[in-house]
Amino acid sequence: MKFLRFALAAGCAAIALTGCETLQVAQNYNPPAHRPQNPGNVRVKVSLKNQAVYVLEGNRPLLVAATCVGLPGEHRTPTGNFDVIEKIATKRSGSYGFSVNGNNIRPCESGGASGRYVGYPMTWWVGFTPGYGFHQGYVWPIPRTHGCLRLHKTVAPKFYALVRIGTPINIAYTQPEDETLGKNLQRPTDYKDPDPPAAFMVSPAVFEAPKGSLFVD
Repeated sequence: MKFLRFALAAGCAAIALTGCETLQVAQNYNPPAHRPQNPGNVRVKVSLKNQAVYVLEGNRPLLVAATCVGLPGEHRTPTGNFDVIEKIATKRSGSYGFSVNGNNIRPCESGGASGRYVGYPMTWWVGFTPGYGFHQGYVWPIPRTHGCLRLHKTVAPKFYALVRIGTPINIAYTQPEDETLGKNLQRPTDYKDPDPPAAFMVSPAVFEAPKGSLFVD
């Protein structure tokens, strides 16, 4: 979340997981998603180096999108084989959020709330191991999270619809798809935008579902 700043060195020299010199950006970021023929055959692969999510049905790509991964060290994204264990479209963080006292709303950690605590929205949550999951958020071109995998607001509801409890997930430093599907992966630029108003972030409106079909076919 953007109000929690991390001490990151600037520039490509500090970035080991992504190549800034070949960064592809999209001003209107909205990767297409395809409806699976057999939802039971859907699987997810994540490349930490390419910061990419590949949703596949067999060898057919259903969704290819940028993601933001965990920081090296204590906040790294776990690697290995997992399954989707929970889906919560309206999840809020139990650790980071806002202290609400009437019209006074300020960022805080859960233990430091002096008023009513409202967790930071983690919309379209898809958990794969306790404490870790995919959710909507700002997708920076550098590692930035506490270990979760952030998806762009146009991607998160599509990803949520494509997976189900038990969908297999493989997270690795690299994936074979990096050289094919992810070779020219585009990334969003709106991570630079200001945070939405705090009043919006603590309201139910933050969980409003997109209108229209999520799939192009």
